[in-house]
Amino acid sequence: MPVPWLLLSLALGRSPMVLPLERRVGPQDATHCSPGLSCHLWDDDILCLPGDVMPALGPVLVPTHLQTELVLRCRKETNCDLCVRVAVHLAVHGHWEEPEDEKKFGGAADPGLEKPRNASLQAQVVLSFQAYPTARCVLLEVQVPAALMQFGQSVGSVVYDCFEAALGSEVQIWSYTQPRYEKKLNLTQQLPDCRGLEVRNSIRSCWALPWLDVSADGDNARLVLNVSEEQHFSLFLYWKQVQGPPKPWWQKNLTGPQIITLNHTDLVPCLCIQVWPLEPDSFRTNICPFREDPRAHRNLWRTARLRLLTLQSWRLEALCPLPAEAALCWQAPGGDPCQPLVPPLSWENITVNKALEFPLLEGHPNLCVQVNSWEKLQLQECLWADSLGPLNDDVLLLETRGPQDNRSLCALEPSGCTSLPSKASTMAARLGEYLLQDLQSGQCLQLWNDDLGALWACPMDKYTHKRWALVWLACLLFAAALSLFLLLRKDHAKATPRGRAALLLYSADDSSFEHLVGALASALCQLPLRVAVDLWSRRELSAQGPVAWFHAQRRQTLQEGGMVVLLFSPGAVSLCSEWLQDGVSAPQWLQDGVSAPQWLQDGVSAPGAQGPHDAFRASLSCVLPDFLQGRASGRYVAACFDRLLRPDAVPALFRTVPVFSLPSQLPDFLGVLQRPSAPRPWRLRERAEQVSRALQPALESYFHPPGTPGRDAGWDLGRGTGLE
Repeated sequence: MPVPWLLLSLALGRSPMVLPLERRVGPQDATHCSPGLSCHLWDDDILCLPGDVMPALGPVLVPTHLQTELVLRCRKETNCDLCVRVAVHLAVHGHWEEPEDEKKFGGAADPGLEKPRNASLQAQVVLSFQAYPTARCVLLEVQVPAALMQFGQSVGSVVYDCFEAALGSEVQIWSYTQPRYEKKLNLTQQLPDCRGLEVRNSIRSCWALPWLDVSADGDNARLVLNVSEEQHFSLFLYWKQVQGPPKPWWQKNLTGPQIITLNHTDLVPCLCIQVWPLEPDSFRTNICPFREDPRAHRNLWRTARLRLLTLQSWRLEALCPLPAEAALCWQAPGGDPCQPLVPPLSWENITVNKALEFPLLEGHPNLCVQVNSWEKLQLQECLWADSLGPLNDDVLLLETRGPQDNRSLCALEPSGCTSLPSKASTMAARLGEYLLQDLQSGQCLQLWNDDLGALWACPMDKYTHKRWALVWLACLLFAAALSLFLLLRKDHAKATPRGRAALLLYSADDSSFEHLVGALASALCQLPLRVAVDLWSRRELSAQGPVAWFHAQRRQTLQEGGMVVLLFSPGAVSLCSEWLQDGVSAPQWLQDGVSAPQWLQDGVSAPGAQGPHDAFRASLSCVLPDFLQGRASGRYVAACFDRLLRPDAVPALFRTVPVFSLPSQLPDFLGVLQRPSAPRPWRLRERAEQVSRALQPALESYFHPPGTPGRDAGWDLGRGTGLE
């Protein structure tokens, strides 16, 4: 099937809007206006300060329309530059105010007041030009005689010759008056490059331009630079931005004809190509051939990421600008669609790579962000799930406030929002009385609040057994009939009701690594494992202290036959080395068989422990004795992430237990965690693939944040007409 960029010859060919181009001789700017108007161009540029809109006290002259034309400004016959000519169309807005005595008594006004009505009208019109990296503003003085003044109608135009800009650039043009009476007029003019000009011989910088063509190579794109073998040129690929400099991707100096293949997964709408001969003052040709390619737009959304910055702020990270809007939604467990919270909240426009905020009071794992573009859902992610744990069995209450302190409540369900109290047959309606009691007693968490309403998350897990009470009673007879079979399988039943416990310890190197740890913990929760991690216990950790919290979690995990997972990172290795150096007395007292140091007996942090949430540093006080006294085997396991840390970089003391590199050794890692009831090998491989898929977005976000290539350019370079 042909693809849009197969027709690039149309986009790269001649541009009819610039043919033929008028030639102007001389370097000076000039201005002229419609018959009957008088105009004057100030000699020097002015500061671009539009100021605020002011009310007009009478008729004023304002710009109503901008019109551009491309011309050539020539110093010699073959030494020309491309120039933008701008015509500003003007009109008279407003009316003379009638004098108070004339309106009140209906008589004639003072003859002295008639003079302004017959006077000419003057205006100072500003033209502002911006073509990265240059900008300038010019001032045009215009005078309209009274005979041409027709209120609300055009009185003519003033023409400015002209603004020079680089070939292939984009020129932003604004026009307004000083003082400013109305909104600024705006126009964008895209200038052609040397390919779009029939007068290429008149522009010296185009003479040595390499010939560039873009075509299809299967699913990929092929760049063909058809130049002589002696020609040296530079090729630069970049991501074009709306404002500011472009984001560079790859640049290389080349010689002779070249064929370069771009992988189809690397094509995005703002990917542009710049090429220029390696000669002094040579012209750089820019083309952006993938703007309208549907696959490029799909690739852009595929690589876009949502990143949580703080409790309330987040951002959309993408290579290119995107027209998009976002809103919060509520994701209930069970696979039902995420329900948008609009209203009471609203859709917010998104600026890519810029921090955005939602007016939240608290985060919740069931709160998710939906991103739409052109009324189509493109992204959805539960940003708070990694830091607050998996989805909760909570119900969301929407409070609506009206006049005179009237308020109403409804519970959000897949079928809609059920009013409380209600006689409906839904679960929330049956539990409505209990939910209202929980709300009044302060057991619900307030997520959002303003003058129009509020959002509350109320726990439902304590009511689950009530919901199924009748079902359990009906099953008692069946359970009694199977009692003999259950007794025979008692040992197996004891091993399988609950998953094995796992305590995950790590060093909080930075927020990105915490996001990666949270993703791993969430993925392990989907298996028959009960994972404990300090990310999900911030309140308890702050209240109890790191050492007390870790002791309690470690004791419970080991008593239940679970495993303690030491997740090593460069920061964890550094902390271990620092602790061993600063707390060298701890190993010594173990080797000498004397009493433990006082700081360990008192249950405080190890020397050098800092921060209320650093459970890893605090845990070293009791992890190290287990390893030195040979109690670690079967109770501890170590792990690290591929490309972040090699297993042999883990301190030797901790390599006495198995050390796994993730995700490459996930099957073995999961097998150790799930002993002694590890599943069969094929089932273990399936679970490893499930965890690996869940980890992949977090790994890509950590190792390849948006804005950096996923590999070293990823292109094949060939000479002549084929690839080698």
